[in-house]
Amino acid sequence: MSSMTADQWRGVFPAITTPFAADGSVDHAFLAGHARRMIASGCRGIVALGSLGEGATLTHEEKVAILRTLVAAVGDRVPVVAGISALSTTEAVTLARAAAGAGCNGLMVLPPYVYVSDWHEMRAHVEAIMEATPLSCMLYNNPIAYGTDFLPEQVRQLCAHQNLHAIKDSSGNIRRITALRALLGDRLALFVGLDDALVEGVAAGAVGWVAGLVNALPDESVLLFEHASAGRSTEARALYDWFLPLLRMDTVPKFVQLIKLVQQEVGLGSEQVRAPRLVLEGAEREMALATIAEALAARPVQAP
Repeated sequence: MSSMTADQWRGVFPAITTPFAADGSVDHAFLAGHARRMIASGCRGIVALGSLGEGATLTHEEKVAILRTLVAAVGDRVPVVAGISALSTTEAVTLARAAAGAGCNGLMVLPPYVYVSDWHEMRAHVEAIMEATPLSCMLYNNPIAYGTDFLPEQVRQLCAHQNLHAIKDSSGNIRRITALRALLGDRLALFVGLDDALVEGVAAGAVGWVAGLVNALPDESVLLFEHASAGRSTEARALYDWFLPLLRMDTVPKFVQLIKLVQQEVGLGSEQVRAPRLVLEGAEREMALATIAEALAARPVQAP
């Protein structure tokens, strides 16, 4: 295990999906190959066990096995970051230590599932995770999904922990990136957490993207980030306009089913999900397939 350095929090990090076999078990062989495919397209890290990875449906043993597979698959080419979310602080700390033991290079620290409380309790929870290992940490702020909003001043207080190096913001409020930069300067690497806020987030100062649709369209995702980061506004806008109907699939309740369906349609995965999620069906499925087909028919030619 070697911890990430602060300057490694840059670029596109897939929130990697968890592939399941027909019997519902984790398909480790596909997972390893998929991670390598992401790296081949220019991704700079892998984030496992997040919401898109269906982490809430995985047992502790499955989570550790997934992390070991990813560490073995990518070697030292890019860091592997473990999403740390749990019902209790004890469970979260246990998973953080197991992630370190599995060879992960960083942690994405989430508030607890289900229980939503005040800053005093949420601070204690995330600090316990950050203090559990020496690994570099990213705080994940997603008030829409988790009910907890880490405000900029609260994030500043958490910066007392020297191994907190990044924050993923999925607040949906683009002013949050600006506010964090104004308060913290370059103390934290700021990551966009919503696919359909990428160009706006980079313009506001984000240096990374924890991405969803990258699982299906890695080349286009990395190119979009590079255009936006380099200030190539004309190229970024053209690619973003094409991509947005798919990127918006990342920000609806059935985002896991939708993104996995896109993966299946491009030959980079299966739509198999774990209950309580079910694969899309009926009119909902037909609408999604129509959107996907229209986008793929106009898929832009990639630069060599």
